Amino acid sequence: MLRCRVAEDAPVADGVDHALDPRVIPRQRIVGGIVIAVIAAGSLLGLGIGMLAEDDAPGWLLALQPVVWLALVLLGAWHAYTWPARHYRHTSYRVDDQGIEIRTGVFWRVVINVPRSRVQHIDVSQGPLDRRYGLGALVIYTAGTDHAKVDLEGLEHGRALRIRDYLLPLGAGDAV
Repeated sequence: MLRCRVAEDAPVADGVDHALDPRVIPRQRIVGGIVIAVIAAGSLLGLGIGMLAEDDAPGWLLALQPVVWLALVLLGAWHAYTWPARHYRHTSYRVDDQGIEIRTGVFWRVVINVPRSRVQHIDVSQGPLDRRYGLGALVIYTAGTDHAKVDLEGLEHGRALRIRDYLLPLGAGDAV
C-alpha cells in the first residue's frame, strides 16, 4: 500500500492512500502516559488501603502485591509508548471524487467507505493536545445506522478542514 505525507497545497481528492500526520504518535504517547499515571495512582491508593486492611494475610502475599502492581504499571507504560506507532502504521485514509475511505486496525482491520452522497454533517475538532501539535479530528455524520458517525483523528488541522470542505455535499444549504 502506497502511503505518503501530504503537502500543504496538495489537492484533497487525489485518490492516494495517506498516512496520518506523524505528530499523532507523540500526542498519543502523552495521552497514554496520563491515563497510565491516573490508573497507577488510583490503584496504588487502593493497594495501600488494601494492605493496611489485611491483618491476617501471609507476609509473602503482602510483599508480592507491590511487585505485581509495579509490573502492571510498567507493562501499561510500555504499551502506552509502543502502541501509538503501531496504530499509526496501520491507519490510512484516501479521499477521491466518490468520498473517503478509512483503513484502520492493528489486529482487526476495518475499512470504512463513506460516499459523499451519504455525508450529512462534518465536524473538525481540536483538544488542547491537538492544538499543541497542530492536529485535528474529522468527524463525519452520515445517513444510515451503520457507521452513522465516523472519526478520523490525527490529521493536520488545515488538511482536516480542507477534507471537510471537500466532502460536504455541493449546494449544502439548510434543508429546513
